[in-house]
Amino acid sequence: MDLGIKGIRALVCASSKGLGRGCAEKLAEAGVDLVLNARGAEALEETAEAIRAATGVSVETVAADVTTPEGQAAVLAAAGQADILVNNAGGPPPGMWTDWDRDDFIAALDANMLTPIALIKALVPGMMERGWGRVVNITSQSVKAPIPVLGLSNSARAGLTGYVAGTSRQVAE
Repeated sequence: MDLGIKGIRALVCASSKGLGRGCAEKLAEAGVDLVLNARGAEALEETAEAIRAATGVSVETVAADVTTPEGQAAVLAAAGQADILVNNAGGPPPGMWTDWDRDDFIAALDANMLTPIALIKALVPGMMERGWGRVVNITSQSVKAPIPVLGLSNSARAGLTGYVAGTSRQVAE
């Protein structure tokens, strides 16, 4: 099926395995050129080579921790004028509400809410100027029904969902 996105450029975070890789593979099958990101360079390069071989699309890789300012700068420099952004990250550790302190919440918010927001803020203005773009945030079913042992994830991912709901009403028709 032709999705009409051949030749579009996409940034896919945490894309060396799992859901991120699955998204990257499907976008590549539709003819989308990719910028893949993950922390582990070896797995990232293996994924990139497999996608290149299977689809022939352009695939760039950025092995970096996207939760850091340096990692974000590297990913955004490679992404250029990406018109598709797939935000994806592993979740914080499970536990009981008594297990977490402020630093645990800050780390969860930084990885699962603030980093995606930073990437959205960097890429969406260009999408708006070009008149087309898509942002996909891979989060969790916990945004609809919180999972008791995933309090850190529940908080960060629900926060991202709320931010995106408000932002989308400001930027999309």
